[in-house]
Amino acid sequence: MTPFSVLVMGGSLGALDALHEILPRISQNFSAALIIVLHREKEESGGLMPLLIRNCAVPIGFPEDKDSILAGHIYVAPPNYHLLIEEDHFAYSMDEPEDYARPSIDALFESAAERYKNRVTGIVLTGMRQDGARGLAAIKGHNGEAIVQSPLEAIGDGMPLAALRAVPNAKVLTLREIAEFVASF
Repeated sequence: MTPFSVLVMGGSLGALDALHEILPRISQNFSAALIIVLHREKEESGGLMPLLIRNCAVPIGFPEDKDSILAGHIYVAPPNYHLLIEEDHFAYSMDEPEDYARPSIDALFESAAERYKNRVTGIVLTGMRQDGARGLAAIKGHNGEAIVQSPLEAIGDGMPLAALRAVPNAKVLTLREIAEFVASF
C-alpha cells in the first residue's frame, strides 16, 4: 500500500496556463505523487515537457507503462493513451476516447479512486466538455477529496461546471488556492 498521498489533476482549454501557476510553487520537499492529464493533440511534437520542466523543482515526465508511482514526482499522461493506475504502477490503455479525449481525465480519476480510495485528491481545472466530472464523482464516492477550479476564473468553464454538477459539495478554489493546496504536500 502506498504510504503517500496521490493527487490527480485534469484540464483542457487553459490548463497549460494553469500549470504554469501551480508547478513553480511545488518545492523539492514535495511528498505526494501528482498525476496530470492534459487534453492535447494526438500527435504531440514533444514541446509540452520542456515547457513544464523549466518551471518545476521535482522530477516530471511521461511515465512508461508499468512504471511504479513514486512520491515526490509529477507524471503527465502521454499523448494518445489513457493513463491508468493498477496496484502501485501505471498502465497504458488504447481504449476508445472518452468524451472525445485520449488521454481521459475520467479514466485516470476512476482508476485512482478504485486504487487509493480516501487517499486520493482529484482536481478538475479549466476546460470544455465534461471530462473529469464522472471521475471526480468516483473519487468522492470513495471518500477522497474533490476540488474544482472556480468556473468564474476558468478560461473554459465547461469542465468545472460539469464537475460541480456531478459533485455539488466539491471544494471550489481559485487557481492560486489550488497552487497553494498542491504545494502544501
